Amino acid sequence: MSTPARPPAAKPLRADARRNRERLLDVAVRAFSQDGPDVTLDAIAKEAGVGIGTLYRHFPTREALIEAAYRNELAKLCDAAAELAHEMPPDVAMRTWMDRFVDYLATKRGMADALRAVIASGANPYAHSRDRLLGAIGTLLDAGRTAGTLRRDVAAEDVLTGVNGICLAAGEPAQREQAGRLLDLLMDGLRHAATGTTT
Repeated sequence: MSTPARPPAAKPLRADARRNRERLLDVAVRAFSQDGPDVTLDAIAKEAGVGIGTLYRHFPTREALIEAAYRNELAKLCDAAAELAHEMPPDVAMRTWMDRFVDYLATKRGMADALRAVIASGANPYAHSRDRLLGAIGTLLDAGRTAGTLRRDVAAEDVLTGVNGICLAAGEPAQREQAGRLLDLLMDGLRHAATGTTT
């Protein structure tokens, strides 16, 4: 009995196709955040400088574009963790990443109506979001523990809950300064045991 042939692996995108895809995703995030879920795909393609056929080659449905745009924002945030940990001291990297998380959450809120349309179609754009965010925070915590600048007894889940809670409590965009102050306090708590200070 012969085994079924595996489907061929997807070919990597050419550089120009990759640039087109990235432009479409960037424009889609802005469009769905600012203009809502009913913005036309023609308008998105035009702003991205591509034809509508190019958009449909990458994203065959409106829901596919919305989901890809959200996931791309999540990927940029999570991928930044390792880059920041490499470029700056771990505690500074963690605080910088928290600011980026605030931006990500604002984008997610802006796209809320569009994302609800994706969920209504039967997809789950948030399926792996929590795992990816915990992985990013874990990367930053591990770097801080290795350097001796962040506490060893804090779980990534607690940091994510703290940052989420601060963003929800402060709101957007009027309370951005308050969110920054509260994130500074959270960072002071993360550094507390590492510095050896006591109250």
